[in-house]
Amino acid sequence: MQLSLSHLKKSFELTQRSGWGVERKFVHAVSDVSLDIREGESFGIVGESGSGKSTLARLILGLEQPTEGGITLGGRDVAGLTGKARRDYWKQVQIIFQDPFSSLNPRMRIGEILAEPIRNYGVATGDLTERVERLLKLVGLAPTASNRYPHELSGGQRQRVAIAAALAVEPRIILADEAVSALDVSVQAQIINLLSDLKQQFGLTYIFITHDLNLSVYFCDRIAVLYLGQIMEICSSDALLERPVHPYTQALISAVPAVDPAKRKNRTRLTGEIPSPIDPPKGCPFHPRCALAIAQCSETRPELVDIGNGHRAACHVVTQNVLQTAATT
Repeated sequence: MQLSLSHLKKSFELTQRSGWGVERKFVHAVSDVSLDIREGESFGIVGESGSGKSTLARLILGLEQPTEGGITLGGRDVAGLTGKARRDYWKQVQIIFQDPFSSLNPRMRIGEILAEPIRNYGVATGDLTERVERLLKLVGLAPTASNRYPHELSGGQRQRVAIAAALAVEPRIILADEAVSALDVSVQAQIINLLSDLKQQFGLTYIFITHDLNLSVYFCDRIAVLYLGQIMEICSSDALLERPVHPYTQALISAVPAVDPAKRKNRTRLTGEIPSPIDPPKGCPFHPRCALAIAQCSETRPELVDIGNGHRAACHVVTQNVLQTAATT
């Protein structure tokens, strides 16, 4: 079942008081995002802090309503669902938050935390002890963990509980919003491997939101690079690592530390700061920091253009190079 976003936009109103009265401004968190997430794939959304990744996740989950655009699951519009229809959608789409200590109720035992969504969503009734123990085993925890409170577990164990809670209602899509960024590196690897095993076992679709390029390339089938609420590039994880075409993607990859000094590349250094989402630049949002920018970049926003094999980029310079190459062949 494919999840599709069509020209999705989200703006937040910001009211500021000044000597002249009240001034209304808008924070443009997500700007015209369109993409298709295929059933059974791990789709990565990568970007710096403030790029709109988490807002996009909240829009997909229905925690925020889009200002414009639509979201469909299997061809059905889900952007404006309410009541029972929204609950049915949440049975299919669940989320793993970044901080499990905040997302787990500190006053409930682990067994109660896992049993609650099972009862609330009508997945099962009666004694749920066996079902809770099965969930704990699925995520690599002992059944005795059901009697403990969240503060009695380590960070990695709490994140395993959060994964089990997401699995409790038997979803088809799981949003992982920076799900391992708060964990030690060794624990990150364990959680990523666990998510991979669960994907194979249950045929899950993942939307993996992170700022870590290495992690997304390792875990994801395809990746979208987000900048100031807009998609700069979408391609397979292999293509992103080996053949990035957008200047912003190239800068991100060049900033990834190399373990072997002999393999260090010349770093592409970005100048300036990320523009404010309240007053984004005209044209391409990246052009004020781009060394390859041309006059057209500051005038018109580039479209996501397929440059071959489903590899798409929103860059006037890249598009011109592709057209020139096609004209000479």
